[in-house]
Amino acid sequence: MGVLNITPDSFSDGGEHCQPNRALKTAQRLAKQGAHIIDIGAQSTRPGAELLAPEQELKRLLPALLLICQARQEGELPADLLLSLDTFHAPVAAKALELGVNWINDVSAGTADGAMLPLVAKAGCPYVLMHRRGSSQTMANFCNYNDVVSDVIAELLQRSAAALDAGIKREQLWWDPGLGFAKTTSQNLALLEGLPQLAAHGYPLLVGPSRKRFIGEILKENRAKARSWGTAAAVCKAIAGGAAMVRVHDVASMRQICQMADALWPNEIA
Repeated sequence: MGVLNITPDSFSDGGEHCQPNRALKTAQRLAKQGAHIIDIGAQSTRPGAELLAPEQELKRLLPALLLICQARQEGELPADLLLSLDTFHAPVAAKALELGVNWINDVSAGTADGAMLPLVAKAGCPYVLMHRRGSSQTMANFCNYNDVVSDVIAELLQRSAAALDAGIKREQLWWDPGLGFAKTTSQNLALLEGLPQLAAHGYPLLVGPSRKRFIGEILKENRAKARSWGTAAAVCKAIAGGAAMVRVHDVASMRQICQMADALWPNEIA
């Protein structure tokens, strides 16, 4: 899964893809480099990010999304390229699905907007439940776990039950442990170590370590784009732990990492 942030304030590449034509070119590059899915986000979810209302998010998203969906229809992007929308607002998800988006990736796991789970149930699309506590403004205050792996599993199971109760089918659901969201560096490492325990519950895992702060803290590297090698190590660990997909910025290099990791840990591929 390749990352395409249409935001001025994302931690890694804020402002780089805000222009619709620039976003389209980036989508074409990610697809050419081997992304199976492009995850498009118009609202930053980094710690401290400003919360946008659905109307604001749509205003930012739609010019680029319309171009990208049209390009796929007209053959300027591969016809089998999947598009994912990174949003927790149901009205934004509804409009994107109407335009042809295939997946919804919800960092709130359906807690931010009560209309999201019924919408996804009706749409029948894949839906990523990500673990986090609090919001972008408050999540740093919610890092207290008895055991981070067990607690994340318990909370993802609760959200999965809510999704199933809303009519979402089990085969639509993906789990994301939410690296960097209400977790310290040591807790992120514990989650990577504990991925087999998450995978044992049968939901395919999406893991997103790319360029994150915990990698920077370990490497003593403040520049997000200079964390590629640390990201590569985390991607290998994720695949060895049973991840079915990784969400990354550097698709070309990480695709090679994934191919090699698949060869090294073939029995762990979900």
